[in-house]
Amino acid sequence: MTGRVWFSTALICGLMAALLLALMLGQYPLSLAQVWQSLATGGRSDTPADLVIWSVRLPRLVAATLVGASLAAAGATYQAMFRNPLVSPDILGVSAGAGLGAMLAIFLVLPLAGIQLFAFVGGLIAVGLVYGVSLSARQHDPLLVLVLAGVAVGTFLGAGISLIKILADPYTQLPTMTFWLLGGLNTVSYKELAWALPFILVGLVPIVLLRWRINLLSLSETEAQSLGVNTAQLRVLLIFCATLLTAATVSFTGIIGWVGLVIPHIARLFVGAEFSRLLPTSLVIGAIFLLLTDTLARNVGHMEMPLGVLTALIGAPFFLYLLVKGGVSER
Repeated sequence: MTGRVWFSTALICGLMAALLLALMLGQYPLSLAQVWQSLATGGRSDTPADLVIWSVRLPRLVAATLVGASLAAAGATYQAMFRNPLVSPDILGVSAGAGLGAMLAIFLVLPLAGIQLFAFVGGLIAVGLVYGVSLSARQHDPLLVLVLAGVAVGTFLGAGISLIKILADPYTQLPTMTFWLLGGLNTVSYKELAWALPFILVGLVPIVLLRWRINLLSLSETEAQSLGVNTAQLRVLLIFCATLLTAATVSFTGIIGWVGLVIPHIARLFVGAEFSRLLPTSLVIGAIFLLLTDTLARNVGHMEMPLGVLTALIGAPFFLYLLVKGGVSER
């Protein structure tokens, strides 16, 4: 077996191991035999293990897999598109827009479905606003304008979030807002997964199909166009797909940072910057990372730790380690 096959096999085994750990560990620990029996019977034996696995842990680990893979794919796409290793999925303000939408929905006392809808639409509107600003500043580098406009719009929307938190009821609304902004999978159900999955697939499938062409964005505009690639149209499509991925995940999990920034760098350490290999590697490592992080969040103490806090506590020091050791590549 070649090294690439060994590595792919190791990734798949790591994902299976992370899924198994997520099913076994928790406030109600299960043995390997209990997990196997429940999965083999399809949860039809009506035991406590079936209730824990099929009603609580299975939707949660599916959500962790989808969210980790989606954020990692969005981060890898943004970094390749902008040719900047410090770009993350929220660079164009999608997380801030989703956050403001969710805060507004909570302030208006809307149900959970309304919060998710407002968050999703808010993320798309924020990126649409950033892209509209970039179109109005054609005399400058479009990539630079996108980043700068994203920073400005994100800051503006962040101020809106702070204003709503000040106006919110401190006993009923503010705790809900705080926990949503910290991110987590504790409220995920099959209904939320069914709602978000189509949007995730619409965002992910074009990126997968175009993964070889995305490599050409590392070339200059003239070189890429000489090879028959319309870089402007490709970037618009990639921005839409990566934004859709991020908005769909953030809408039902809250803001979970660092996954889209750190995971592509880890993937590059193993497979390099070639995007057709980087994308699937980022997808699997992102899923493994969030599965393990969510499992840790459920088991680290008597009270579940917010997932966004834990990803920051793990991701930020690791990114600094990569930076010091020279592991942060230029692409």
